[in-house]
This record gives sequence, structure tokens and C-alpha cells, in this order.
Amino acid sequence: MNIINLLDSIFSNNRIVGVISSSILIIALGIYLGKKEIIKREASKALSDVVLFVSIPALSYNAFMKDFQSSIFHEGLNLFLWSLGLHILMIFGMKLFYLKYEGDKRLTLEILSTFGAVTAFGIPVIQALYGDLGIIYASIYSIAYRIFLYSYGYIMMSGMKMNKSNLKSIFLNPVILATFLGLFIWLFQDHLPQVMVDGKSYCIFRTDKTMYWIYKPMAYLAELCSPLAWLAAGLKLSEVSFKNAMKIKVAWYYSLIKVLILPLGSLVLVKSLSALGIIPLTGLGLATVVIMMSTPTASVTIAYAIKYNKEAIMASSCSLLSTVSSIVLLPVVIIILQIFS
Repeated sequence: MNIINLLDSIFSNNRIVGVISSSILIIALGIYLGKKEIIKREASKALSDVVLFVSIPALSYNAFMKDFQSSIFHEGLNLFLWSLGLHILMIFGMKLFYLKYEGDKRLTLEILSTFGAVTAFGIPVIQALYGDLGIIYASIYSIAYRIFLYSYGYIMMSGMKMNKSNLKSIFLNPVILATFLGLFIWLFQDHLPQVMVDGKSYCIFRTDKTMYWIYKPMAYLAELCSPLAWLAAGLKLSEVSFKNAMKIKVAWYYSLIKVLILPLGSLVLVKSLSALGIIPLTGLGLATVVIMMSTPTASVTIAYAIKYNKEAIMASSCSLLSTVSSIVLLPVVIIILQIFS
């Protein structure tokens, strides 16, 4: 298949075109509504909270309401190992990209590069592109991410030691709870109490079969994830001056690393080792890793920078430019993934 036929197949795919156009147009709508003050810019925080504490937990849990398949289990395990390995690699490797910077600036750039907006940006894109199976893989991938974000990221930015409060933020996080609960039910559904539905035996906790009155409301909440996340991103972008952000050169350098070098590097690494049979991933597994690695700055890391006075202005500028860059490069990332898969 030549490049013209490939591009034609990509852009004639309604799902792909829909994700690209929806993300761009809804984010643009958020920027417009925020700039015109039709919706208060502070609403971005409320919308993000709905996404983080309601929509994504519902999305993560419902995604596991499926029959167990060993192939999905092995792919999920490999994705967890890749997430673990890549985050450890970034924790140590990011230092090499920022050797010319010192003190808080270098530290902040390292943390911003290591942790992307996996929850608010990566998962909605994967949901829109790949459906429930993509969500299963994204949820498993994000387990290691969240553990490192709320432990290593917090300790480095705050200068404090790990405490009970921070442990709670890791393990009592709604997304983590929903992911572990859904994963547990999915893995052990054949060994949990069973009920008969339409002549077939199902685990009593398979809400899609046994408690549809719970499953359906959660499905509606899950469907809010992508549009609300993109609308919140647009409202957030309306708060920051793009002109001022463009003047900060390090923000451009950071964005290049965050949304281009890291995803391309992970693509080459995963593809190469998979070809050698080392922690192999399917095309969907590879896409999950690359999309997660191409996400812009995580809002939690910006909150750390502001709270602990770690180059807050630079961090905000990095967030703005990396978000814009991620939106612009999303079609390119999808095209590259189609080529490699």
C-alpha cells in the first residue's frame, strides 16, 4: 500500500476523522467560550473534576465488564511492564535532556516531561479511537503512571518525604479504585458468585448482565469523558496568554521533547523489542503506549509547580505550548500508528 492509499484509508475512516475533528473543534469551542466569558474560565476546574472523579472511573470500570480472554490479559500485563519500564527510564533519562539547566528549572522540566496528561488527554483519545478494549489497556497502563506521579513526582517537587496522606492519594484515587475493582472482577469472574441470565451463568458483579440499571447510568457518565475533557482543556487554554508563552524558549524545547521525541522514541523502542519477542505488544498495545507518551503536561504537575513555587510561570507556558502541539500533532501520531501497525 503506497502512502496515498494509506492516507486515503485513514481519512476515510470516520472514527479517526471524528476523533481528530472532535478534539480540535471542542477544544476551540472551549477557548472561544472562555475568551468571550460566556462560561467562566473557572469552570475548567469543575469540568476536570467531573472527568477525573466521575467519568473516567465509570469508563475504567465498565470497560472490564467483558468475558475474560487470556490474550487480553497477556497484552495488559505486557503494557503494565512497559509503563513501569518507560517511567523508570524517563525518571533517569530526562536528566540528559536538561543538563544545561540548573536547580528548580531542571527539576521541573524533568517532572513535566516524565508525566503527561494521561487521564485527561490520553484516555479520551484512546476511548474515541479504540473503544472498550482500548480503555482496558489504557487503564492498566496508567496504574504505574499514577503510582509514580503521586509518589516520585510529589516527593521531588515538594521536597517532602512520603506520608500517609500521599499514600491515600495514590491508592484511594477514584480512577485507581475503579480500575482495580474492574480488573479484579474481570480476572476472577469465573470464580465469583454466579447467577443465571438468559440461560447462561455470569458473575454477579458483571453489571452489564446482572445489574443493567447500574451499568447504563455508568455508561452515560463514561460517554461524557472525551467531550468534557476537551471542553475543559479549551477553557483552561483561554486563561493563558499564548503570546507570552511563545516568548519562553525553554517551553518550545520542552514541547518538542514531550510531544515528539518521547512518543517517537517509545515507538521505536517498543517496536524493536517486540520484533525480538521481548515484552511484545500488538498494534493496539503499541498505539496505547505512543498515545500516552504523546500527551501534553499533566495538570497535577502544574499544580505541584504552583504550590511549591517551582518555576510556575515556565510550567504554565510549557503546559500551554505542549497542549497546542499535541492537538496539532494528533493527526500525525495517528497516521504514524497506522503505518506501523
